[in-house]
Amino acid sequence: MNLSISQKPALDCLWTQAGVVPRKKCRQEFACTTCRFERILAGVCRRNELLRESGPSPEGRQAGFVYWTDRLLKMPVSRRPCIHHMKGHIGFKNCTRAYRCTDCEFEQYFHDQFKVHTVLKPVDFEDIHGFSLPRGYYLHPGHTWIKIEDQGMVRMGIDDFAGKLFGGFDGIRAPLMGKKLRQGKSALALAREDHEVSFVSPVNGIITEINSRVMRNPCLIKDDPYAGGWVFILYCPALKQDLKHLMFMDSSRKFMDETVNRLYAFLEEEAGIKAADGGWPGSDIYGNLPGPARERLVKKFMAPKPSPRRPEAPCSTGRTDRIYGPHPPVSGNSA
Repeated sequence: MNLSISQKPALDCLWTQAGVVPRKKCRQEFACTTCRFERILAGVCRRNELLRESGPSPEGRQAGFVYWTDRLLKMPVSRRPCIHHMKGHIGFKNCTRAYRCTDCEFEQYFHDQFKVHTVLKPVDFEDIHGFSLPRGYYLHPGHTWIKIEDQGMVRMGIDDFAGKLFGGFDGIRAPLMGKKLRQGKSALALAREDHEVSFVSPVNGIITEINSRVMRNPCLIKDDPYAGGWVFILYCPALKQDLKHLMFMDSSRKFMDETVNRLYAFLEEEAGIKAADGGWPGSDIYGNLPGPARERLVKKFMAPKPSPRRPEAPCSTGRTDRIYGPHPPVSGNSA
């Protein structure tokens, strides 16, 4: 099988290749998540499904429309084309996973070998009492951040405070691609030993990409929180409105300053570590505390927090998440 990242110009739309609609070319490099034509046809197919379930059969020109994957699933397995063949990336390869790409080993192999991963390089970092805060990022009080990309896309991750608080993670539980996330609601969970912490989504959006390196090694979130340790790329149709509920620049700085001061007060009370004496708990605060204090640390600093109102301001089927890492999460605090 020959692999190539070159792509023929103006290939047929997936719906045309599957035989659902005639003579439709793809003009946006198979970015189906943001495609208006995709949304319209998916809506028609959903209506047809609901009609069939309720009794009456669909009528009219659109009555025969079904999802392109459903049409291809009627073919023998040996003739079902892999989606990467349909997109012109590879020679013919059949799909043996019923188009459940998230569970496909070849899908993972393809992305690892040929996908170009953008490396985030923040313009500048600011040190807030030992914790880094990148300029140009929007921050949620639940210790998640976004970096605006383009065309309604954002990159999302976990901030340096959460990484140093926990000192590393054993496992991660994350939704699959295509899952809709809601601002202020749980987006993923990270675990260390017997503690799991749920982190909220800073924005409303649909997961279009998951960082496979982080899924295999959750400690990247701590080691490189604002660049290689990003978690999701999201498509946010109402991004401008979502940004009104996030912190930016001065408000982020004030929040981080207040949070770190609360942390030092907690550490002084629990372990006798005094910032004024040059005491610094290092990059594994959780690991440097005795057992009972760990529980109190998690509850105090990883509790659910609402999004702030900021007056100035420069969305799958089947399973909805997947557990990664050697130690699956087990309990349930939230951030």
